[in-house]
Amino acid sequence: MRKKNQRQMPLMMSAVDHIHAKELECISRILDRNPIIYEMALQDLTRDVGNPDTGAEGMSAEQVVRAAIIKQMEYCCYEGLAFHLVDSFSYRRFCRIGFAEKGFGKSALCNNIKALSPETWEAINRVLIAEAKDKGIEKGREARTDCTVVSSNIHEPSDSSLLWDSVRVLTRILIKTQTQFHDVGILLTDHTKRAKRRMLGVMNAKSKKARKKQYLDLLKVTRKTIGYAEKAVSLVEGYRFETSLQINSAQNMAYELKRYIELANQVIDQTERRVIHGESVPASEKIVSIFEPHTDIIVKDNRETFYGHKVCLTGGSSNLILDCVIEDGNPADSTLTDKMLDRQKDIYGRYPLKVSLDGGFASIKNLKSAKGKGIKDVCFAKKRGLEVEDMCRSPWVYKRLRRFRAGIESGISWLKRCFGFDCCTWKTLRSFKSYVWASIVSANLLTLARIEIG
Repeated sequence: MRKKNQRQMPLMMSAVDHIHAKELECISRILDRNPIIYEMALQDLTRDVGNPDTGAEGMSAEQVVRAAIIKQMEYCCYEGLAFHLVDSFSYRRFCRIGFAEKGFGKSALCNNIKALSPETWEAINRVLIAEAKDKGIEKGREARTDCTVVSSNIHEPSDSSLLWDSVRVLTRILIKTQTQFHDVGILLTDHTKRAKRRMLGVMNAKSKKARKKQYLDLLKVTRKTIGYAEKAVSLVEGYRFETSLQINSAQNMAYELKRYIELANQVIDQTERRVIHGESVPASEKIVSIFEPHTDIIVKDNRETFYGHKVCLTGGSSNLILDCVIEDGNPADSTLTDKMLDRQKDIYGRYPLKVSLDGGFASIKNLKSAKGKGIKDVCFAKKRGLEVEDMCRSPWVYKRLRRFRAGIESGISWLKRCFGFDCCTWKTLRSFKSYVWASIVSANLLTLARIEIG
């Protein structure tokens, strides 16, 4: 049975006299002052539940939100989170787990926390920003914006490694299908060892000709494995199973095979274009992981290449992260200025009086647009041909706003060092967005708690 809060406060241990325990107590009070947070979480948790008032008692919406915050603050895996909730008095108290209760397993924690959508996390952050505004902590009069990259949890991509990934994953699913449905008559030859040798051969080839030869055989092996998979899909879909359990299992396996067949064909296409035909494949047409196909290629300042998603953040003078946008692809910073400023109006009902942005956002068009919105001072970290007098009321204001903008750099560094913002460990694009927002909400709660403690 799903519920928003615990019906009755369970028997709890006394509070621990430690600064981190005091921060958790303060975060707990902030959450309790905004019960709408639990209402929003409950909607996600009961979205696919026919009757939420029946069934065994699981985690309450309150416990799910609090456990997610602990996970991001500790930057731990679900198994580590389950241990913390069993071992730590402070974390058990924070998550409202009674003295006699045993806590929750890693699977329950994973399923419940990942049920919270990125839209819900964003709405929770808006609630926290509204509280900060009501208490005079963050009025939204000054804003600073910068972009960073949150990496996906993938290995360094290469065409040869992607082809080998395709062969071994398809083979693994085929062997599982062959074992489970041995009467279907699925035929398979395991080429994983051969594919791995060809992949290593590509990596160690001493000439372009030798590398191409290894690639040709690796492509041949990958096509053979795809052929086995396509044949298995047609056999499974055409077979008459007796029980509903077998039908559901067969449908799931067929769906999984189709998904990886499509990705493997895409890898073959980009490999042939690049290696065999010598074509330059645009980043937007490349796939860099068959496990996280949503991953974008982000080239930063023509120096470094990242694999993940570009994230644009707006912070305030209180060090709170006011807003976040997870971009599709790698758009230029200069194309994001109006969007980020308009979102500030959505949050506060008005534009800020002063904004400070990274140098990549600078352009005459963006300056005129920002001034047209009634923003008095617009500071770009790099002038890029713009005059200080056109951006700000005085050189003193410009220098002050440049120093103010540097604060968002420290905020991003704090997110990456303490809240796992450097690399998302959750799979799928939806979970990626939820992970990013959960990190921001956790950081903002800790910031608010520290301000309140003083």
